[in-house]
Amino acid sequence: MTKAVLALNAGSSSLKFALFRIDPTDTPASPSHRIASGEVEGIDTHPHFRAKDAGGRVLVDESWDAHAGAADPHHGPMATLMDWIGGHLGGLELMGVGHRVVHGGPDFIRPVRITPKVLADLAALTPFAPLHQPGSLAPARALLAQRPDLPQVACFDTAFHHTMPAVAQAQALPRSYADKGVRRYGFHGLSYEYIASCLRERAPHLATSRCIVAHIGSGASLCAMREGHSIDTTMGFSVLDGLMMGTRCGHLDPGVILYMLKEEGLGAAEIETILYHRSGLLGVSGLSNDMRDLHARAAHDPAVTAALDLFVYRFVQEAGMMVASLQGLDGLVFTAGIGENDAIIRAAICGRLAWLGVRLDEAANAANNEIISTSDSRVEVRVIPTDEETTIRRHVMMCLA
Repeated sequence: MTKAVLALNAGSSSLKFALFRIDPTDTPASPSHRIASGEVEGIDTHPHFRAKDAGGRVLVDESWDAHAGAADPHHGPMATLMDWIGGHLGGLELMGVGHRVVHGGPDFIRPVRITPKVLADLAALTPFAPLHQPGSLAPARALLAQRPDLPQVACFDTAFHHTMPAVAQAQALPRSYADKGVRRYGFHGLSYEYIASCLRERAPHLATSRCIVAHIGSGASLCAMREGHSIDTTMGFSVLDGLMMGTRCGHLDPGVILYMLKEEGLGAAEIETILYHRSGLLGVSGLSNDMRDLHARAAHDPAVTAALDLFVYRFVQEAGMMVASLQGLDGLVFTAGIGENDAIIRAAICGRLAWLGVRLDEAANAANNEIISTSDSRVEVRVIPTDEETTIRRHVMMCLA
């Protein structure tokens, strides 16, 4: 019987989903057949549910008021989504649900079937990702209560990076912190795993060489891949590290945090808000975390120009670290929202990487072609759209096989 897999990517107040058809002869490596995709936004205030089919036709667009005082604001939206999916399956059997879980800690290095014990173990990792882990787990918890017989699989953003050598995972802190799990984990692993699979299919010469994959969106990081495996990444213990992002600071001298504590008298919650929500492109520009807004104002606002310049500068700086880890570079892949769509930023980055032998084909870059480097470039540069939901589909199929 033809079945279906639901992939969920949840945040604190939003829930993105994709529904895939699984034919009887399909394997995890088979091309995906997306039936529908969409999002529920404003989960804790005014939920807005939208979905489209594979051709982009709107299937549903509705809003409602959140239930005041609900212990779990995800409970109602999950019930609505599952009822809608049940009516949209058209005779298909839902074989399982896959969840993007931000943090797997040191032990969860592959997809795992969700049980109450697994949920409790993952909830215990919340101190490692306090702003992301609860939202990752909330839909799984709601489904476990509503549909306990429906198989669920946790898919981890940290798991792809477990191949990093021990020296790349280490922090230069007292050893007692490592014993508590304080080390470099890396994130965006579901995206990187998808790009690695694309390289094996489309560019095997890059899949087996030294490659930097740049996942640049609202959150951003770089992954140094050798032979398709992560050997280093710019995000470390938390999603704050590495590149400058939309509202996050990226790499920061810890002395700045001590200054905030001692000289400004800020508390942990205030510092957390600054580092996660008021820094990055938004903080430096004083205007926006949206690249489209910044490009529109760059010619007239020095603060915006400074933000864009710093974004590119920090990218190239962190890329240099990844090149050092790889001991050279053969390929560079841009992905995610900014990486896939912003030709201006790609051109600025590639211009500053000319010392590595990067040569950009300006016309190909402007057209968003897949290969945007010239034929004589020593580093091949590609643009490949990511698809974390397809990675989740594969994980569900593998875990439930």
